[in-house]
Amino acid sequence: MKTYTYTHPQAIEYTGDIRIFDESNEVIAIARRIYDHIIKRKLDRFLDFRYFLKYEVDNSEGKKAFLVKKKIRRGRLWFEGLDVITNKKYMITYENWRIGIPELYITDGQIKLQLNKEFEEWSEFLYEDQVIARWKASFVDEQFDIILQIDEKSPIQSVEFFVGISQATLFVGA
Repeated sequence: MKTYTYTHPQAIEYTGDIRIFDESNEVIAIARRIYDHIIKRKLDRFLDFRYFLKYEVDNSEGKKAFLVKKKIRRGRLWFEGLDVITNKKYMITYENWRIGIPELYITDGQIKLQLNKEFEEWSEFLYEDQVIARWKASFVDEQFDIILQIDEKSPIQSVEFFVGISQATLFVGA
């Protein structure tokens, strides 16, 4: 598995750049929480920074590569992901949430990934019942030290994809 690391401040409302490093300590991507305008940011502060969520992840050339945003309509929660480079859209949804054991699925209409969320251990991305990536955040010295690993056999090799989805669904969540 390829390993990527980054550090995020404890404050989930942080909007600065988060640099993602590869195994040779080179910056491979940059992630950030963004707001469309100041009114959404102020309203989000009132709602504990969990409603108007949008993460943008740039590639190593500084170009926007992946965007993920939280959607809530009529009591239904989901995330939308967009691979900006290929223009491929992903729907990220919770299934079985009504029975108390929510499972998170990511699909572009052709492939379907499952994300098994864990809060203190590895959260695993599964494809055809095989672990293709995993993400873990450890709280150390008032910040989160985060590790992302992507298997060489994963149908998606985009660091930006996994960082964007992990930040939105695991770091902030429902």
